[in-house]
Amino acid sequence: MLNKAILMGRLTRDPELRYTQSNVPVVTFSIAVDRNYSGNNGERQTDFIDIVAWRRTAEFVSQWFTKGQMIVVVGSIQSRRWQDKNGNNRTSIEVVADEVQFGESKRSRESGGNYPNNNGGYPQNGGYANPNPYAAPQQSAPAPSFDMPAGNSDFSEISDDDGEVPF
Repeated sequence: MLNKAILMGRLTRDPELRYTQSNVPVVTFSIAVDRNYSGNNGERQTDFIDIVAWRRTAEFVSQWFTKGQMIVVVGSIQSRRWQDKNGNNRTSIEVVADEVQFGESKRSRESGGNYPNNNGGYPQNGGYANPNPYAAPQQSAPAPSFDMPAGNSDFSEISDDDGEVPF
């Protein structure tokens, strides 16, 4: 059987961190996820999904995410039944988060420009932002030069006299 949910949306409220009686951290929050199509009046439809995360994931979400931020959640769908204070039976559907990642770049978050950003509204770096916002920006190394002097190399150029592929 397969039960896997992958969602990307914006937090509708600040995450609420609580602790169980055995001191296990749990956080709850909701995200707004736009559907791929528009309704009859041309407006995009939005679903509001409840999310719950446990332990280290819960602490990570409560520390680094706030209302309005884009988040990527990978987890499973869970239903639970309960009774409200009037004794009525209720069912809740939620996603239990296994993995949580930033859905937008640090630069986009800090600039306050929610979306669209300079990448057409999609996250940069494939949606996987550095979870440590205090880390120094990664510098890319310069491309290596392939103009090696002939005298300092154990390699020699292969001539392509016959024009055929060597394999």
